[in-house]
Amino acid sequence: MAGNSGGPWGGSGGGNRGSGSNGNDDDRRPAPGRRPGDGGGSQIPDIDDLMNRGRDQLRVLMGGGGSNGRRPNGSGGGGGPMLTRGTLGIAALVALGLWLFASFYTVRPEEQSVELFLGDYSSTGGPGLNFAPWPVVTAEVIPVTREQTIDIGAARAGGDAGLMLTGDENIVDIDFQVVWNITDPARYLFNLADPPSTIEAVSESAMREIIAQSELAPILNRDRGPIAQRLEELIQNTLDSYDSGVNIIRVNFDKADPPERVIASFRAVQDAEQERDRLQNQADAYANRVLAEARGEAAQRLEQAEAYRARVVNEAQGEASRFAAVLGEYANAPEVTRKRIYLETMEQVFGNTEIVLLDEDSEGNGPGVVPYLPLDELRRNTTSGTAAQQQSSTTGGSN
Repeated sequence: MAGNSGGPWGGSGGGNRGSGSNGNDDDRRPAPGRRPGDGGGSQIPDIDDLMNRGRDQLRVLMGGGGSNGRRPNGSGGGGGPMLTRGTLGIAALVALGLWLFASFYTVRPEEQSVELFLGDYSSTGGPGLNFAPWPVVTAEVIPVTREQTIDIGAARAGGDAGLMLTGDENIVDIDFQVVWNITDPARYLFNLADPPSTIEAVSESAMREIIAQSELAPILNRDRGPIAQRLEELIQNTLDSYDSGVNIIRVNFDKADPPERVIASFRAVQDAEQERDRLQNQADAYANRVLAEARGEAAQRLEQAEAYRARVVNEAQGEASRFAAVLGEYANAPEVTRKRIYLETMEQVFGNTEIVLLDEDSEGNGPGVVPYLPLDELRRNTTSGTAAQQQSSTTGGSN
C-alpha cells in the first residue's frame, strides 16, 4: 500500500518517501529544513512545519490521528481524536484511582460506619481505614461517642413550648436539656426517620406526663432531682421500644418557674403560704408544749394516787394483821390483853393534851390541884425563844 502514510508522524504522499522504500509503513518524514516537493536546497526549518509537527505530537499524545489511528495524508480530509493503547491504559488507571478513592474511607475513633449493599444494611465498620467497593457498597459514617444535646423549653424554643399543666391544675414553665449519644448506628439510621425530632418529641411528651402527675409546689422546690431521674428512665424506655439505638446519658433540669405573666401574684401567694406555715408551726409548738405539761402533770397525779393507794392498803393490811394478833392474844389472856389495850388507848388519847391532876389533899379536905412540872411547856418556850433570838440576830446583821 504505497499510498498510505507510515508511522505516527505520517507523510504527505508518496513523493516524500525515500528512494529505498520497500512499500511498507515505515515512511520517513521529510528532512528538517526541507519542504515537501523540494529536491534539495536550504536546510532552515520552516515555521509552519514546526507548528504542524508540534500539533501532530500533541494530537498523538491526546489520542488523536487520522483513520486507522494515523495522521491524515495530504489528500485526505481533517482528522479527529483517536484511541490508542496508551490512552486507554491512562484512562483505565485514572478510573481505577477514582474508584479506589470512592471505595476507601477512614473512620475516626469516635465514629462507626454503616455499610449498605445496594441500599440494604451489610455490616458495621470500626475505626481505621475501611473498604466499601463503590457503587455496589456505600458507607455512612456516624459519630457514636460524641454527646449530642436537645434543648426543650420556652427559653430555648420560644413561645409556649415549655408551659405545662400540673396535677393540681397550675401552669409551670419548664426548661430542660437532654444529652444523648448513639449506641447502634444501624438501628439509628434505619429505625428512625428523623432521630433528633423523634428524641425531642419523646422527651417533651415524657416531661408533660410527669408534670401532669405532680403538684406545683414540689416541682418548684424540692423534686427536680427525682423528676430528672424519672424523666431519663421514661425517655430511655420509650426509645428502646422504638429500637432506636440511642442512649440517654443525662437530663439537665434547668428551670421550673411560674409563667411570667402571673409570677408576681404567684410570689404573693407563696409569701402568704409561708406566713401561714410559720403561724401554724408556732401553734403546733405551743400545743405540743401545753400537751406535754398536761401529760406530765397527769402522770404525776397518777403516781401520787398510786402511792396513796399503796400506803392506805398497806396500813389497812397492817392494822388487820395487828388486830388479828391482838385477837389471838385476847383469846389466850382476856384480862391482860384488855388492860393493855386500855392503857395503849389512853396513852394515844392523852399523849397530845394538857394534863391537870386533881386529888385529895393530905387532910382529906376534898380534891385539890396537884402541881407538876410542865416539861412540854418549858421545852416549847425554850425552842421559841431560841428561834426568835436567831431571827433578831440575823435582822440586826443585815441592817
